[in-house]
Amino acid sequence: MSASTDGAAQSVVRLGFASGQVIQEFGYDDDVDDALRAAIEGVTGSDLVDEDYDDVTDGAIIWFRDDDGDLTDFLVDAMTVLEDNGPIWVLTPKSGRSGHVTHSDIEEAATTSGLHAMTTFAVAPDWSATHLGTRGRGK
Repeated sequence: MSASTDGAAQSVVRLGFASGQVIQEFGYDDDVDDALRAAIEGVTGSDLVDEDYDDVTDGAIIWFRDDDGDLTDFLVDAMTVLEDNGPIWVLTPKSGRSGHVTHSDIEEAATTSGLHAMTTFAVAPDWSATHLGTRGRGK
């Protein structure tokens, strides 16, 4: 296993995906981290499904760059088929890299979508991951 593959496997553990889950992928392009994608597929045991998938999903990853349009639209699309409280991860180029998206931009799109940013960490050599979740209500 290469260092890149090892790092990707550790990142997938932090993403919280598990065997048998269906993970939907948005914003795929030739700059995505293939080792991370392969590690997610390895953990879940199935291929990532694309933006056109219309059955229930257990989680979503959104590759998003500053020139990709409106992040809120991606979030709403992801939530359309997402099982209750399934994780949504926004993957953005790290600071200093082409296409970098500021945390405040992610937070604004999340808030508009009824979500909030919970955790951000380096998920791959060129990508950061921000976990979005629903706003909890006190019980």
